[in-house]
Amino acid sequence: MMFFVILAGGKGTRLFPLSREDYPKQFIKLLGDRSFFQETYIRGIKTVGEENIIIITNKDYKFHVINQIKEINPNISMQDLRKRIILEPESRNTAPAIAYTIKYILEILKINKEETLLFTPSDHFIYPVEPVIELFKKVENITQDNFIVTLGVKPTYPETGYGYIEVKRFSPSNKTDMQVFKVNKFHEKPDFQTANKYLKSDLYYWNSGVFAFTIGAILKEFEKNAKEIFHFIKKGTFDSFKELPEVSFDYAVMEKTKNAVMVPLNVRWSDVGSWDSVYDLLEKDENQNAKKGNVEVLDTKGSLLISDEGFLVTADLRDIIVVNMDDVVLVAKRGNSQRVREIVKKVKIKKKNKRYLEEHTESFRPWGKYKVLEEGERYKIKKIVVEPGESLSLQMHYHRSEHWVVVKGTAKVVLEDEKNGLKEYFVHENESFYVPKTKKHRLINPGKLPLEIIEIQVGEYVGEDDIVRFEDKYERDSM
Repeated sequence: MMFFVILAGGKGTRLFPLSREDYPKQFIKLLGDRSFFQETYIRGIKTVGEENIIIITNKDYKFHVINQIKEINPNISMQDLRKRIILEPESRNTAPAIAYTIKYILEILKINKEETLLFTPSDHFIYPVEPVIELFKKVENITQDNFIVTLGVKPTYPETGYGYIEVKRFSPSNKTDMQVFKVNKFHEKPDFQTANKYLKSDLYYWNSGVFAFTIGAILKEFEKNAKEIFHFIKKGTFDSFKELPEVSFDYAVMEKTKNAVMVPLNVRWSDVGSWDSVYDLLEKDENQNAKKGNVEVLDTKGSLLISDEGFLVTADLRDIIVVNMDDVVLVAKRGNSQRVREIVKKVKIKKKNKRYLEEHTESFRPWGKYKVLEEGERYKIKKIVVEPGESLSLQMHYHRSEHWVVVKGTAKVVLEDEKNGLKEYFVHENESFYVPKTKKHRLINPGKLPLEIIEIQVGEYVGEDDIVRFEDKYERDSM
């Protein structure tokens, strides 16, 4: 049996400003109606069945994962999801993430060591899908000989943003109709001249970040090459995860093992790691412009133009990237978009701008979403959307009062009365409701359509952490 493990904890800052820490690129619907995570999840269903998919993600992304899975399968139970979603206490790179998953699988799910695990990133583009599904299924046979399998992609241009796998000819003892190569060496991201040399050789492949192995085989590799990680799996506690070194799986295992083999992934593939790669993937107009959103151009050629909010107009531009958000605008030269990393580092050190890396103005919650329309000293204005049948937690605020105006739908409001009891009210379109400081309250959507309200917060402090929860059906403090 094989289990399909999705690595979904990355922060995706290379696609800033569309991708932010609180809503990274794996959850964004950039190339169609589904996010990269959802496309990965569907590949998992087709490979091993939904019951054999496991997701490891950052605890802050728990409800992004749940909500996006529910879009694919609305009938899936929370009990099933709780069992199959593993929450990292913090981000520690891929080797600790894989180790944490294996420890969870052995101790909580009680899966035996002979089973195969296929680990895949959640934020990659792969097309067409069907050959990949067939390849994933066949990879399990190779892992039975204790090989650590990685998937490589034949380069189509001299990419300097990917790692490379150098291989040599090899015939595994296990009967297979696939090409299989022995891994000779892993190479870090090269300069252009070196990447061009790799392109001309038939022994270099892009590193896709997809790995497969039996649990028993990878335990032996950790014991041999990463003893601290092996000790965590065998004798550590889940809490001791935070003490592990922040190291990639490539460095911890793949660059040291003698048992690594590579199988070619002969499809169109991208890790969507830059705005240049987004340009390559989007459809172009007659002037080779890739456009998304409300965009109008005049004498503009070879450009990537994305408007997530508002109307974007350009004139007399060549080979430019413009990403227009409601709070940040990125303008860069196409071909140099890897430098967004440098921009992110620069923004990070300036306290007043750091929030732009961390927060979208639109924030997603298990009950729906909200968008900050305006914020000033002692006030904040939000648009809140509550999905049908959902509700916010029973909560109160020490430092702010709230005024709610219903724009669409009907709100059911629970508010603490003078005798400390809870009283229910119904608020209809174009009606308002006042919630005083320190009063318990809850907002509910009892209808069959999304509820939209405008919330005006007023007080000496309007931060999101001024919330005391008394009841929360989404168990946000636990899984």
